Amino acid sequence: MKKLLVTGSSGLIGSEVCVFFSKLGWQIHGVDNNQRAVFFGPQGDTRWNQNRLSEKLENTFEHHELDIRDRTGVLALLKQIKPDAIVHTAAQPSHDRAADIPFDDFDTNAVGTLNLLEAVRQACPESPFVHMSTNKVYGDRPNTIALKELETRWDYDDPIYAEGINEEFSIDQSKHSLFGASKVAADVMVQEYGRYFGIPTCCLRGGCLTGPNHSGVELHGFLSYLVKCNIEGKNYNVFGYKGKQVRDNIHSHDVANFIDNFINAPRIAEVYNIGGGRDNSCSIWEAFKIVEQFSNKPQVYTYVNENRIGDHICYISNLNKMRQHYPGWDITISLEETIRQIVEAQLNKK
Repeated sequence: MKKLLVTGSSGLIGSEVCVFFSKLGWQIHGVDNNQRAVFFGPQGDTRWNQNRLSEKLENTFEHHELDIRDRTGVLALLKQIKPDAIVHTAAQPSHDRAADIPFDDFDTNAVGTLNLLEAVRQACPESPFVHMSTNKVYGDRPNTIALKELETRWDYDDPIYAEGINEEFSIDQSKHSLFGASKVAADVMVQEYGRYFGIPTCCLRGGCLTGPNHSGVELHGFLSYLVKCNIEGKNYNVFGYKGKQVRDNIHSHDVANFIDNFINAPRIAEVYNIGGGRDNSCSIWEAFKIVEQFSNKPQVYTYVNENRIGDHICYISNLNKMRQHYPGWDITISLEETIRQIVEAQLNKK
């Protein structure tokens, strides 16, 4: 039985990967210490997801209570398990939170990733290493693209970006936020361990990754948190850009499916912009309308006339490279279906 090590296994992507690969017959080793609850408080708690995995994947899932900042512990675990593949999703994921906890942010995102990479080099250098990076490595440079204002959204006004932003877009000389900077450090290190040591690695620069098992909070988890506010009748703050800022949204299942494609045919030091693409993009106003269709409840919101530092006005992932390298992969879950699932999950929690 092949062995998969998943860091951040109680989070959105980590848990989806655990379930996906368990169904394929892999033995799953999940690494998580519920640090999200420390970063975001009780709303960010993911123990429920850990318990769900332990119950649902009883015979194929083993939980390891380990902080990826524990260099000695990480190396010992990798040498013990010698996994056939590693999926690294653990992170401090928030722009805003990073400014308050810069050392925790960098130690988790950058140093934690280095701890894993070096452990892989020593324990299992032939095993594919998939790193969940972020589109925030591009900083605020996407905001330099010419835009046009439409009725409910901003959109690119440059034909070069008609299908979105591709992997050749520069990550340099822009404002990233401390979170973005720590993720850049991790992203580049993952590439370097690929090029320098020949380890099969890839960085997945995610747009808005979402799904029904997301523990969204105001500082991280756009659609999940928006739906939660709607269902509970709580206020949702819209920060700047007239509420017309655009994100592309990809269901966690489609992320796990791509990871499977990569592990089956790994490449060295690759980078992919993984998101929902244009078809799965929406502005905040457009998201409100879709959510209201499924919840039958009006969205309560307040407009704050100040955008978040380094926030993207419009970000859509160009998926062409992913489709070219892995023609068997594509988006399978629409934006509307994704939101319907999130609404249903929130209603079931009430």
